Amino acid sequence: MKLKEGYKVREMAGEHVIIKQGRFGADMTRVIALNPTSLLLWEELQGRDFEVEDVVKILTDNYEVDTTVATTDATAWVEKLVEAGLAE
Repeated sequence: MKLKEGYKVREMAGEHVIIKQGRFGADMTRVIALNPTSLLLWEELQGRDFEVEDVVKILTDNYEVDTTVATTDATAWVEKLVEAGLAE
């Protein structure tokens, strides 16, 4: 899986949000805000192929979290990316 090209993270009003670049990127009816963990994952995975296991490794390398919990959270995060059309 890979994060789709053409999306950038921008800081707006103290929040990190994902913005589609280009002429049609101004539709603000669906804003996706990133918490600090999601921002870390987005930055680490930008431009590379990854699997849920890669997300789990980033989580366990950066946080004191059990592998089972990290796997559950990583799976949910990846599912949300796909649901939002941000990963392919």
